[in-house]
Formats: sequence, structure tokens, C-alpha cells
Amino acid sequence: MTSFTQIQRRNDVLSPVREWLESIDVHNAKLAHYLCKLIPAQCPFERDVIVFGRKLFHIPPMCKLNPLYEEVVGLRFKALCYLADECGEDITAYC
Repeated sequence: MTSFTQIQRRNDVLSPVREWLESIDVHNAKLAHYLCKLIPAQCPFERDVIVFGRKLFHIPPMCKLNPLYEEVVGLRFKALCYLADECGEDITAYC
């Protein structure tokens, strides 16, 4: 039986990129450190643009604009897990 998510992904233009990001395995400490530095821990850049005390417009968090946000955060999580579990490193600097 095919689930709704599977049907939705079949019709998704970004599906190949999503699958590629999900398939990446982190087995290198240098790559893991790079990914942890590159991918932010929090959703960045939510701002209200205010001029003369009046709110002109709102810029939403970048994660809401990124259709691949869940996969990218998952990749960062894989990198953190590799550093903590396999390398035995302290990852508090990345949190």
C-alpha cells in the first residue's frame, strides 16, 4: 500500500535532491565538522523591518522558505551523531 507521503514525494520536483540528502552517510570527521559549521543549529534570520516605529514588513525564518530544510537538518544531526558516537568528541560547541 502506498502512503500519502510517498505519493506526494513522487510528484515532488525536489524528490531526487531530498533522497540524495537523506542517503548521505557521514563517515569522516572532517566532513562532519564541516557540515556542523555550515548548517546552523537554529532557524536563522527572522526579522521585523521597522522604520520610524512602524512595522513595514516581516521577513519569515529562512527555514520556512527552504523546501529542503528537514533533510538538511537531518544531515546535520547525522554529522553530530557521528562526532559524538563514533569519534567520542564533545559536540557542545555546535549546539
